[in-house]
Amino acid sequence: MLEDKIAAEVPHLRRYARALTRDPESADDLVQDTLERALRKRHLWRPSGRLRSWLFRMLYRLYLNQRPRQRREDDKVVALDMVRDQLGRPPVHDQELHYHTVMQTVDTLPDSQREILLLVALEQPSYAEGARMLGIAVGTFRSRLSRARSELRERMARRNQPAGQDGANHA
Repeated sequence: MLEDKIAAEVPHLRRYARALTRDPESADDLVQDTLERALRKRHLWRPSGRLRSWLFRMLYRLYLNQRPRQRREDDKVVALDMVRDQLGRPPVHDQELHYHTVMQTVDTLPDSQREILLLVALEQPSYAEGARMLGIAVGTFRSRLSRARSELRERMARRNQPAGQDGANHA
């Protein structure tokens, strides 16, 4: 039954929605809206297609339609901070500190780059599947992902430079 298959996708939808919205309540609302729309439009789903792609595309489109046009930088909340607060302890290991730094840097990326990096990191879709999930062409998916990875590397490199170095040669 389609409803059971949709229910099985909820953890995947919730994980991506939380990464996109950075807020558990907003994420749950987004997933709820997605599920309502999916059930209302279940007649449009083709059994030959991938249900996860159909649901993710729906969730992503709803997210794009609902998010504020201008997001103030100080309103951003790092997803890892929410997890750390829930655990009640600051990161103590080098790997956790690095992850925290990466997530802070990901949050500084343009939305289109952040969204595609989060999708790939969380769901690990193939290029074709990721493109279907976002409702874009495979070539567009690949180029956005490439630009996002490149921009993340550049920002991490700048962030990791010792203080006082700006990359310029001083003679």
